[in-house]
Amino acid sequence: MEALIWETAEELDKNLALRVRKIRKRRKISQQKLADLSGVSYGSIKRFETSGQISLLALTKIAMALDMADELRNIFSQVPYRNIQEVINESR
Repeated sequence: MEALIWETAEELDKNLALRVRKIRKRRKISQQKLADLSGVSYGSIKRFETSGQISLLALTKIAMALDMADELRNIFSQVPYRNIQEVINESR
């Protein structure tokens, strides 16, 4: 049985962008300063924070600049098995 999806991909992206924005503001880093630290353009950071749209490479650079790279490294590391078939398939 498939799990119900409560948010769209776009909503998930936008919520991620809002969390990154909160972290940036908590650390008192302006969008321009984050652009300088990460090497991601100011426009890309502004677009990400308002729409959630960003490339994976740019998101990685932002995470590194905010000292959050471990969160990306661990993003799919603790995924539980959905059923016994996945366990069997992995052991092959």
